[in-house]
Amino acid sequence: MERHSLNSLGIYRKSLALRDLSEAVAQYFSYNKDFLSLRKIGSFRDDISQSLLIDAEQITKEVELAALSNSYSVRMRSLTFINIMTRNILAYCNGLERDGVKEKEYLNLLRKEIKTFRHSFKKWRKSFQNGND
Repeated sequence: MERHSLNSLGIYRKSLALRDLSEAVAQYFSYNKDFLSLRKIGSFRDDISQSLLIDAEQITKEVELAALSNSYSVRMRSLTFINIMTRNILAYCNGLERDGVKEKEYLNLLRKEIKTFRHSFKKWRKSFQNGND
C-alpha cells in the first residue's frame, strides 16, 4: 500500500482525527502553553498532556507502519502498541479528571473518539488475523 492510499484507509483517517483531537485537548489542559517544544515538564497535568500528545501521534505512526508492512510480526507488534496506547489515552482522561479538570465535556469528547477509533480498529485488526491484508 502506498502512502497516498493510506488516506483512503478508514482507520488511518480515524487515527488522524484522534491525533488532532488529542492535540487540541492536550494544549487546552496543559499549564505549559509551550509544551509542544518538548521542554522539561513541570506539573502532573503537563505530564499527562505531553503523554497524551505523544501516544496519539504514535497511534497514527503505528497504523501507518502496520498498513505498509509486509511483515506479520511487525504488523502484530504495531497492533499491540495501538491497543496499549488507546488504553493509555483513556487513562490520561481519567488522570486529567482526577487532577481537577472542570471541562469534562472535552474529556468525554476524547473518550467518545477513542471508542469510535477502537471499534474501527478491532475490525481492522481482525482483517489481519484472517490473512486479508
